[in-house]
Amino acid sequence: MKFQEVKTIQKRLEIMEELSRKFLTRAAGKHEEGQFPYENIKDLKEAGYTSLTIPKRNGGEGLSLYEFIRLQEKMAEGDGSTALSIGWHMGIMKSLGEKNSWKESIYKNLCEKVKNGALMNNCATEPQTGSPTRGGKPVTSAVRDGHNWVLNGRKTFTTMAPVLDYFNVSATIADNGQIGNFLIPRTAEGVEIEETWDSIAMRGTGSHDLILKNARVKEEALVEIFEPGQKGAAGWLLHIPACYLGIAQAAQTYAIDFAKKYSPNSINGAIIDLPNVQQKIGEMELELMRARHFLYSVAKQWDEADELARSIMQPELGAVKFAVTNAAISVVDLAMRVVGARSLSEKNPLQRYYRDVRAGLHNPPMDDMTIQVLAKHAIE
Repeated sequence: MKFQEVKTIQKRLEIMEELSRKFLTRAAGKHEEGQFPYENIKDLKEAGYTSLTIPKRNGGEGLSLYEFIRLQEKMAEGDGSTALSIGWHMGIMKSLGEKNSWKESIYKNLCEKVKNGALMNNCATEPQTGSPTRGGKPVTSAVRDGHNWVLNGRKTFTTMAPVLDYFNVSATIADNGQIGNFLIPRTAEGVEIEETWDSIAMRGTGSHDLILKNARVKEEALVEIFEPGQKGAAGWLLHIPACYLGIAQAAQTYAIDFAKKYSPNSINGAIIDLPNVQQKIGEMELELMRARHFLYSVAKQWDEADELARSIMQPELGAVKFAVTNAAISVVDLAMRVVGARSLSEKNPLQRYYRDVRAGLHNPPMDDMTIQVLAKHAIE
């Protein structure tokens, strides 16, 4: 069944639940071998998921932020790498539809490509600049050559690189020093992917380097001019904490199932009946409940807000990412304490959850930046 065939969040969650269970059966082998989850992405395309956030005016479902994060969270229970990867594509398409910062004809054409299975992602991080959220100016250059642009540079952390059809690349325009985003198709000359991704966390995201060597694109490839680090509130980035919340839920589920079955001969019954084990399970439940309420309420606030109200939501959005991601790390840690040394086995999913969930600390916005924003918000 396709997501477009049902209209309620509950029915869509049921479809995602089925997909998530399928992803879970594939996750261990893919992660340990460092393979990209091609089958998962194919399943999501065939289910119509990858076009859900296209606005209704462009023939999409116009998925709300609340619905989006709920589905992403459920997907991450099965495979965090798949959820984080597709989350960028989904969120960016949603954001572009909300901001209307691109020429409508260009965005409309991209929407048509996406409805036919195309995938895209932003490519902004560079070895010399670090995270683009800190305001570094891109070293990647764009030079005008008649009615074309010629780009040169290297982008790191190009998530989902093995299957991307479009790269939205930030670059410094040589003749005026402005910073622009250039929509570059994979088929453009001078576009290469260097397989550099060797992270121990989120191994399946395929976040390789994008290499541009005299990459030539048409004049209209310049889709946006912007100031580094000044993109404002971005509700779509809540897909990040939603992903780590899903991983944390998977960890709790595994720990409870283990505790129900594990029965050492030193006790009568299973360890699920021990007060110290129930204490940890209760602590996990509290963290998950608190994180979920915070995430869902801010997402709903975004959905109900107008453009002006959304523009001042950066403190809340950053706080959600900070709180939920750190809560997820705590939940996975507690789950490992319940399971004990077995959680460190390569065959145990908890060691994968432990590695994956810590990647959230390095997704934007970073914790130190969030605290600074909250401090300024409180002072003002």
